[in-house]
Amino acid sequence: MSTARPSRERTGPRDYRLLWWANAADGAGSQASGAVLPLLLLGLGNPPQTVGLVAGVSTALGLLLGPVVAVPADRGARKRVMLGSALVAALAMGAATLALTGGRPSLWLILAAVLVERIATACFEAASRGTVALICPGPEQPRALARLAAADQGALITGPALGGLLYQAARALPFLADALSYLVSALCVAAMRADLTAPSPREPGGGLLRESVAGLRLVRSSPLLRLVLVWCTTVNLVVVALYYGAVFTLQRAGHGGAVLGAVLAASGAAGLAGALAAPRVAGRLGAVRAVTGVTWLLVPLAAALALTTDAWAYGALFSLVCLLMPLASVVLQARALQATALALQARTGAVLATAATGAAALAPVLSGALAGRLSTAAPAVACGVLLALLAVHTCRRPVRAALTARAAG
Repeated sequence: MSTARPSRERTGPRDYRLLWWANAADGAGSQASGAVLPLLLLGLGNPPQTVGLVAGVSTALGLLLGPVVAVPADRGARKRVMLGSALVAALAMGAATLALTGGRPSLWLILAAVLVERIATACFEAASRGTVALICPGPEQPRALARLAAADQGALITGPALGGLLYQAARALPFLADALSYLVSALCVAAMRADLTAPSPREPGGGLLRESVAGLRLVRSSPLLRLVLVWCTTVNLVVVALYYGAVFTLQRAGHGGAVLGAVLAASGAAGLAGALAAPRVAGRLGAVRAVTGVTWLLVPLAAALALTTDAWAYGALFSLVCLLMPLASVVLQARALQATALALQARTGAVLATAATGAAALAPVLSGALAGRLSTAAPAVACGVLLALLAVHTCRRPVRAALTARAAG
């Protein structure tokens, strides 16, 4: 007789706290080292092209590996993959720390350590998707996702500041902090008691490639998951494009890094507040009104961003965008969990994350091209058009029906 389900119910709150701390430590450490990595690489004599290449290669590898790593995660190795990935990342950042404290660091060792750490992080994130569904009952999942999103926003605020302070003291310290954060994540994962194995047998006649695209097949067949894919991909692209639009606009207006840092900090704090408020707001409004209302409200904000060059007005408007976005994204993520079988959680999450991350990676390129060829207001105008199309899409009857349907998952 299986005891997996009672174990999940008994250990859920404790295991969720451990999962939260694992993700929070991972996020803060990664932001601390990631914020100063360009400075380090430039300081070691690398041209900007090399810095961009490292970032691009590590992102691309993460996108490619996510759906593949999700297969063993869904097939019972979720905890082992998470634990192993955290330990590998800790070793990589530990090696970078030792190299930086040794006087003249080896450039290739630093680059190898960074790439290994980024790949290990992608594996950890791919394996961790679906953990909430295994340790939290359905009614608690929106609140659990909101708290995880709040931790991510908190890492965006505290991580870069911590990294900058540590880097001023010694260039190895941000990477030591990152290594220690991965050790904290590994200890938290190891301490989890719940059975993180999805109760499903292996697909007959599977194979790694066939099983890795099972999440894509599910997304294509589910109206709700298609909505989550379209909404999160579009809004991720918009938010990153608007941020780079802020960089171009404020730089053109003569503002320095301190003003841009203040805008970024304010938007991060607004995103944190939005994530914390999301379950309560969604509970009062309902899924349909939360998603459609937020999407329509984002349209005039993007239009207003195209019309202003004042730093504080831009910061206030962009902060409102970051405040509203989690109110809908948490609802959609919770519905995606409910619409996905436990045995497909990691693979489906990998598909959604790959699309959203790919859009975010493409956004700076598009924003730069529009600002360079047209004007600094062009990225905000383009984002307003995209959001208007998305808002119309959320009002379609099939979309509204998908949001109100109860998933059997």
